[in-house]
Amino acid sequence: MTHRALILENVHPDADAALSQAGLQVERASGAMDRDALIEALKGVTVLGIRSKTQVTTEVLEAADDLQAVGCFCIGTNQVDLDSAAHRGIAVFNSPFSNTRSVAEMTLAEIISLHRGLFDRSRELHEGKWHKTAAGAHEVRGRTLGIVGYGHIGSQVSVLAELLGMRVVFHDIRPCMPLGNATALDSLDAVLQQSDIVTLHVPATAMTKNLIGAAELSRMQPHACLINNARGSVVDLDALADALRNGTIGGAAVDVFPTEPTAGEAAFDCPLAGLPNVIMTPHVGGSTLEAQAGIAREVAHKLGRFFATGTTTSSVNVPGVDLPEHHADHLRMLHFHRNVPGVLSTLHGTLADMDANIHAEYLQSMGDVSYVILDIDRVDIDPLRTAIAAMPETIRLRVLN
Repeated sequence: MTHRALILENVHPDADAALSQAGLQVERASGAMDRDALIEALKGVTVLGIRSKTQVTTEVLEAADDLQAVGCFCIGTNQVDLDSAAHRGIAVFNSPFSNTRSVAEMTLAEIISLHRGLFDRSRELHEGKWHKTAAGAHEVRGRTLGIVGYGHIGSQVSVLAELLGMRVVFHDIRPCMPLGNATALDSLDAVLQQSDIVTLHVPATAMTKNLIGAAELSRMQPHACLINNARGSVVDLDALADALRNGTIGGAAVDVFPTEPTAGEAAFDCPLAGLPNVIMTPHVGGSTLEAQAGIAREVAHKLGRFFATGTTTSSVNVPGVDLPEHHADHLRMLHFHRNVPGVLSTLHGTLADMDANIHAEYLQSMGDVSYVILDIDRVDIDPLRTAIAAMPETIRLRVLN
């Protein structure tokens, strides 16, 4: 039987080798798909690979009867209904760290560019205006960088900024060990008030929605700049535009927006357009060839391991189980089920009734979903499959021969 992997949104071709090696037939379609096109395309597809624009909703998942895994070839997974996928036994994987360096380097470039007004000077020359001036231009050495969110990207920015001679302060809702000479501050307000430039590196959550609005911008210094290479929902762009026009802050760099076009050449409108000392980029923070190749290899490897062995260790939505290679002498049963009492007892009884000895068993639960893997004797699988599939607690059963 041929198992198909459908890869969308121009994922780097390095993904294909790992998927093919796992036994998947790789098919590609450029760009994102809308709901109806995606539902049609997923017929008979085992693995789906996407980036950030394809929306995998409950409706899409309900129609995708053969789908077993989704690979998000990016950091975020909010484009997939994770709970709905989990309750259908569909594992979702992503690449949370592969573009860390790319985003950190772009942030450093923006820090320097904003301090020197480089984008305005470049635009003026393109318009035929020679405006050579030192007014408002500063070295970043000795300046204070405030980092909001001290995870993988934020801490990397911290290290690079110190190499430029900057003082680094940060705030995170979790206790974090400072790197180098960085200083942890107790509140977001403290970071805003002390910093010459503030850079955001937080996830999109209910807590971070409009984390930076008019009130927060008013606490920044008049010359200070704001960088958002995190998520579009984190900053109120209307409030930011007002703050820039009023001179409340001195500049901004924004790579992510609340609403982003799904097509590469689509029109784009933003309240920041045309404002001085504002850098806008089309969500390219992690878009380097090095980052995209790394993401492709990492996510494809995770998908390949799941398909070949059932390993879910790095999945973001189902119980994580790390499994050894599948031994050819055994059948491997991969069983997603509702996490209620008695399921294992029923499974063991069914196997015993069919004289199927268990050689290894692995189990993990997450919320109301459990995942059990059983390596058993090679028996007539059809009646066993029928019996287990008929259990009311069964979500999905897969057997590796």
